[in-house]
Amino acid sequence: QFQQVQSMMYDLMEWRSQLLSGTLPKDELKELKQKVTSKIDYGNKILELDLIVRDENGNILDPDKTSVISLFHAHEEATNKITERIKEEMSKDQPDYASYSRMSSSPTHSLYVFVRNFVCRIGEDAELFMSLYDPQKSTIISENYLVRWGSRGFPKEIDMLNNLKVVFTDLGNKDLSRDKIYLVCQIVRVGRMDLKDSNSKKYTQGLRRPFGVAGNCL
Repeated sequence: QFQQVQSMMYDLMEWRSQLLSGTLPKDELKELKQKVTSKIDYGNKILELDLIVRDENGNILDPDKTSVISLFHAHEEATNKITERIKEEMSKDQPDYASYSRMSSSPTHSLYVFVRNFVCRIGEDAELFMSLYDPQKSTIISENYLVRWGSRGFPKEIDMLNNLKVVFTDLGNKDLSRDKIYLVCQIVRVGRMDLKDSNSKKYTQGLRRPFGVAGNCL
């Protein structure tokens, strides 16, 4: 039981770091909060502690503002969910708890990226969006890092030359265990509708058009 609770605490520590980072999109933040409350409720159950009833957003129900019937239904629903969770855990093979002996290492990791140059003949300004991508699940697993690149081959903010750096934070052991992670750069052209337009009276300035994409396996 100690090893089981220990693995839960490692998960909660990792998820807490992600919540405090303030970098998660709203939908992922809501999903992670639900995972945290579900893990806490499950841990309370196996430790024979009191069951906490919550609303659909994971917030603790206030008994002074909630009717007795609503509290009963919430308690019944929470009990059923936890019971199903326990059955699922018992049906699985016992995990290798040696993988959780991470006391000497940090539960979260970071990736440091230094953008030295961008070489691509566009002829106009561009926006570069860099992010981490999981090809197996076809999903982006980080926030975008934006670099505005000028048409002359330099950053729009010239003082950022040789200083374009970003740290992708709060990468957990789950991220490191992915089969592959790509650093993806999406290129967006900012300017005319068509690069062939030459008469300034015939085209509109400032249009954002997809131009290209590049990727590198980490």
